[in-house]
Amino acid sequence: MSQLLHLAGPGDFERLSSMVARYHQNEGIEMSDEQREQAVQPLLDGSPLGAVWFIGPKMAPVGYVAVSFGWSIEMGGMDAFIDELWVREKVRGRGMGSEALAALIPALEGAGIKALHLEVADGNPAERIYKRAGFKRRAFTLMTRVT
Repeated sequence: MSQLLHLAGPGDFERLSSMVARYHQNEGIEMSDEQREQAVQPLLDGSPLGAVWFIGPKMAPVGYVAVSFGWSIEMGGMDAFIDELWVREKVRGRGMGSEALAALIPALEGAGIKALHLEVADGNPAERIYKRAGFKRRAFTLMTRVT
């Protein structure tokens, strides 16, 4: 894909888990370590429903991006959702998130993804990065029912 993104695999849970925990803490997402492992490990084990890539140098990543896959009649086929994108606070503002998106988007398009979605809170400074990458707000609200 690129030298900036590295697919995470089965042995990467410990390294990834600390990053996910920091992202969740920043976003106010409450999740136990056990719940986090149940949510992340299948993606590392090769689930066809999603994947996680480390951002940055292979031996010392500075972030991650998690993508889930689905299907959309409206979009004309397979779509994907950037579930989480996180870059370590100390290296934010250096273009790593933008570079990660610049590498990820064409790779997903090449794999047949017809649309790529993400969720962004009002006022999140990362929205400007997403807009530069071609994301646009849509005229409806995402609604969720947790079971």
